[in-house]
Amino acid sequence: MPSLNQPPVPTRDSFSLAMIVPRVVALALFLASSTAPTVADPVQKAGLRLPSSAAGHRDAVKQIFIDSYQAYRKFAFGHDDLSPLSTSFSDGRNGWGASIVDAMSTMHIMGLNDFFTEAVNFSSHIDFSVSQTSDTVSLFETSIRYLGGLLSAYELSDNKFPVLVQKAKEVADKMAFAWVGNNDIPFGFIDFSTNAPTETSSNIAEAGTLSLEWSTLTKHTGNQTYADLSVKSLSHIANLVAPLPGLAAQGIDPTSGDFVGAFITWGGGSDSYFEYLIKHARLSNTNNNLFADTWHTAVDSSIKNLLRTSTVGNHVYLADFDDSQQIRHVGSHLACFNGGNWIFGGKLLNNQTIVDIGLQLVDACWNTYASTATGIGPETFSFISADGDFTAFNAKHGFYITTPDYILRPEVLESNFYAFRATGDTKYLDRAASAVNSFNTFLRTKTGFVGLDDVNNKNSTLIDDTESFWFAEVLKYLYLTFDDPNHISLDDYVFNTEAHPFKAPRAKPRYGSGNLIIPPQPFKTQQGPPLPQISPNRFLPVPLKNIINPQ
Repeated sequence: MPSLNQPPVPTRDSFSLAMIVPRVVALALFLASSTAPTVADPVQKAGLRLPSSAAGHRDAVKQIFIDSYQAYRKFAFGHDDLSPLSTSFSDGRNGWGASIVDAMSTMHIMGLNDFFTEAVNFSSHIDFSVSQTSDTVSLFETSIRYLGGLLSAYELSDNKFPVLVQKAKEVADKMAFAWVGNNDIPFGFIDFSTNAPTETSSNIAEAGTLSLEWSTLTKHTGNQTYADLSVKSLSHIANLVAPLPGLAAQGIDPTSGDFVGAFITWGGGSDSYFEYLIKHARLSNTNNNLFADTWHTAVDSSIKNLLRTSTVGNHVYLADFDDSQQIRHVGSHLACFNGGNWIFGGKLLNNQTIVDIGLQLVDACWNTYASTATGIGPETFSFISADGDFTAFNAKHGFYITTPDYILRPEVLESNFYAFRATGDTKYLDRAASAVNSFNTFLRTKTGFVGLDDVNNKNSTLIDDTESFWFAEVLKYLYLTFDDPNHISLDDYVFNTEAHPFKAPRAKPRYGSGNLIIPPQPFKTQQGPPLPQISPNRFLPVPLKNIINPQ
C-alpha cells in the first residue's frame, strides 16, 4: 500500500463558527433568512439535450451490465452476489438472490427484456418466510434492495406482474415484526425463524430509510399499515430535539426512542435518513411540512456549522460533528450522495443557494476520483480546512486517503447524475465517461467486475466481490446520465437509496412552510447500547464504523 495514506494526525478542530470561511457564513445567513415559501422548481433543466457522443457511452454502460450479469448468471445465479475471481458466490443478503431482485429495475430501464422476464420468474418463487442462510435479516437492507426492487420493477413494467407485489407483501409482513409493541422506532435486525429482534440498538439510517418503499407497498395493496409503520419512525426521529437544529444524532435506541450520543454526519449510519426527509415529502406530496422543514433546517445547520473549504483547491465538504461537539474533517464515498440530494431538495424548495452548494459538494467528491491513479474514488478520506497541512498527497489534491478501497459504491456517480440533469453542463458527462473508462480498465476481469484494494495503485490487488448495488445503482446512474433525459425524469420519479425509481405524482406548488424549525428545548446527550456496524463489508480492512464514528 503506498505511503500516501495519512500518518496519525489531528482531523478535527474545536467547534467554532469563526473558523468557517466568510463566504459560507454569508450563504448560511442568506439561506436562514429565506423563510418565505416559494414555488417548487422543476428538478431537471428544461429542454435538456444530449450530445451525439452520449449514445456511445450509454451503450458502453449497457455492455458492462450485460457482461457483469452474464458472469453472475454463469457462476452465481440464485445467490446474492458473484465472486468473480473465484467464479463462485456469496450469500450476504439471506440467500434470496439479491443481485437478481436488485438488478430488475435497471434491466427494465436498459430494455434487457430477456433478463427481466427471467428475473420476474425467479422472484415469483422466492421463499421470504425464512432466511436461506443462518444470518438475521436487516430491516434496512431488505427494504431498500428486495422490497424496493420488487415494487420498482412492478411500476416500471406498468403493473403487469402482480406477483411482484405479492412477494413484496410477503417480505414486508415478516419485517413488520421489527416494530415491537408501541415502539415508533423499529429494531434493525430480525430473526425470521422466531420473528424476534436480535440487536438492541439502531441508527437513524436504519430506522429512517423505509418510508418510500413501505408507502409504495401501501399504494399497491391498499393496506395503510405499511406506510404508517415507516412514517411514524421517520416522524419520530424528526420530532426529537437534535444536537444541532435539524441534524439528528446518528444513534437511536428503539426501546426508549431516544438518541444515543450526539454524533452528527451526512455519512454512513445517518445518510439516507436525511435523504428520505425530502424524498418522502416529494413522493407522498404530504401536507405535513415536518419532513421538508426538517430537511431544510438540517441543510441550514450544515451550512452554518459543518461546511468546510479545503486549504488546497478550495473544495467544499461537509465535516462531521462528534459526541464532544468537535468538528472532524472526514469524508466518505457514502457521504458523497449529499451533493445530489441538496440539488434535488434545493430545486423543490426553489432555493438556488442550496443547489449551488450541492454542486460544489459534487465537484469536491469528483475530485476524489480525478486525483487517484485509477480515476476511481476511495472509501474514506480526510481533508484539511484551516489547521495545517500534513501529507504530500493533500498538498496536491486537497484531501488524503484514509481507506483506499473501492467496493463498487455509487454515490459519487449518483450525485454527478443529479448535477447533469439539473444543469445540463457537459462536464458531468465527461466525468461519467471517465468513470466508464476507469471501470473497464481497472475493474473488468474475464469473469466479471471486481473492486479494488487501493484506488491509487494501478496494479492494486482486486476484491473478489460484485455487490448487488453495482447492478442496481452504479450502472443505472451511469446509464441514465447518458440516456434521454425524459426517460425516468427526476420530475416524474423519486429514487430510493438503492436507486430504484418510484413513480411520483405531479409535484406540489410548494414543499415545506419555508420556516426553519426552532428546537423547543436544549439537546441533552443520552447514553445507550453500542451502535450497530455501518454498511458492513467483509472486504474492508477496517469496519467503517471504526473510521466514521469510533466509540
